[in-house]
Amino acid sequence: MSGQGVLVFLYGTLLDPAVLDAKAGVKGLHRQLRPARLSDYARVFLRGSPYPTLLPRPGAEVAGAVLRLPPAPLARLAAYEGPSYALRPVRVSTARGPLRALAWMAPPWRADPRPWDPPPRPPRRRAVGVRA
Repeated sequence: MSGQGVLVFLYGTLLDPAVLDAKAGVKGLHRQLRPARLSDYARVFLRGSPYPTLLPRPGAEVAGAVLRLPPAPLARLAAYEGPSYALRPVRVSTARGPLRALAWMAPPWRADPRPWDPPPRPPRRRAVGVRA
């Protein structure tokens, strides 16, 4: 993950390629996502919303992805995340080893401890007449 920008760990709605690209304002940005895992945190509901946040929880693990964001897409995503969230430093595991990143988190008092699972991705459609 070289290049300029901020390395961000994504774990919720921004893992959806359509949401990420639209909210960041960069078509194809989702192709730069790299799988990552965050240890000792749980993905839970943000109290009073359908969205997730992270809550420290020893022994838990959150699957997500890392992405290096230049200033403009980072600002757009920060606006999407809103005032409930702030970027906090985390250390994630990737296929290339551990990395320092930032993750949007709400204050722990805003967390509802119920687990939040990402919505299932719709199946990919094959073009008519194309065989696998």
